Amino acid sequence: MNKIILGATGLLMTGIALVSCSKSFDSKINYTLGNEKSSNVQFFVATVGAARNYIYVDSKPMNGAALTAGTLFPSAGFGFSVPTGMRSFLIRDTLTATTQPQISFAQNMEIGKSYTVFSYDTVNAAKQKTVVTPIVIPADTTCRLRFANFIYNPNAIPAVDVFSFNRNTNLFTNVAVTDVTSFVPYPSALLTDTLYIRPTGNTTTNLVKYVLTGGLTQKRSYTLVYRGSDRGTKIANLFANY
Repeated sequence: MNKIILGATGLLMTGIALVSCSKSFDSKINYTLGNEKSSNVQFFVATVGAARNYIYVDSKPMNGAALTAGTLFPSAGFGFSVPTGMRSFLIRDTLTATTQPQISFAQNMEIGKSYTVFSYDTVNAAKQKTVVTPIVIPADTTCRLRFANFIYNPNAIPAVDVFSFNRNTNLFTNVAVTDVTSFVPYPSALLTDTLYIRPTGNTTTNLVKYVLTGGLTQKRSYTLVYRGSDRGTKIANLFANY
């Protein structure tokens, strides 16, 4: 169960985890909600060590270039169109000698809805989770954020909290592996914040330090993903859903 505590002020940006980098989400994206003939899909690769990955719908490849770990497709912040109804999905590495198993699954695509497909685990045991991505455009100047925990460990590990330095409070709490939270509203402003991903209830151990600089675009929705190896390199990625 996720408990979400909203801060009164603050905003979010791009940054990283153990290594420091930043991205910009300044560009506006033309996106039509409520399409009566199709659904919208994004694909995020959280599988540790993934390379040459392609996603297929009804045997048709969706991406033109191979996807690696940490890659979002499409990269522009909105998804690819999929006909509604029961669709057949396939995620696979195109190398003949790959050790990554093919991930085959069916998904009922509902009219006008958006979905995010996450691949996770390792190349030897790759899995997927598909979640509905409800796109709600705020009437005010806020934006929206959710958190996805796809860190890898072959053993059971504690859930995590996401702590905001500026707000001095947890934004998300008790998020277990493979959990994806609901979206929460955030103010859009040109401030900075540092997010710390920590074991639930632990206020001193920082698994990942994620620096947010600049400001998120108002009325947009974003997903923060915790991925990588719990016993190795841990990474956080932020991407726009709309």
